[in-house]
Amino acid sequence: MPNYRRYYINNSMIFVTIVTNGRVPLLIHNVDLLKKSILETKYDFIIYAAVVLPDHLHFILYPKNIREFPKIISSIKYYFSRNVNYQKRNKTCSELKRQEKGVWQRRYYDHIIRDEDDLNKHLDYIHYNPVKHNLVTLAKDWKFSSFQKFVKLGFYEIDWCNFNDINKINKLELE
Repeated sequence: MPNYRRYYINNSMIFVTIVTNGRVPLLIHNVDLLKKSILETKYDFIIYAAVVLPDHLHFILYPKNIREFPKIISSIKYYFSRNVNYQKRNKTCSELKRQEKGVWQRRYYDHIIRDEDDLNKHLDYIHYNPVKHNLVTLAKDWKFSSFQKFVKLGFYEIDWCNFNDINKINKLELE
């Protein structure tokens, strides 16, 4: 069994990317179930920023106990998998053995936010992601995002994301 190294720094935020298995576009059509999956976890955490796309999601998580963040991710994925109406065709032997539905990729990407500049870069990446994937032309037009929250807080202008912003964001390799 692989031994993945995770770093735990108390009072840290974590940028997380979770992707559906085979990039099946399940999430937008099941966004209410995804929200419920987040609310049903027994762990104490705040989602600081988020974006949900058809086949993956990015969010910045602030757990009360940093060592629980893998359990938070597992809990969200488990609840969603058990309650979504989806049956994967051609399951792998491993998925059959573990009785998995095959909804999510097993692993996920995580990154401890180091400082304010790192946080700002990841916020930009999250809010630009629907534009990057050609789902909308402006971040304000994607309703499955925390972008409007950050506009209200004065963090972004409503028509944010000019050419210079896009150039900086595209240089980030966060997926």
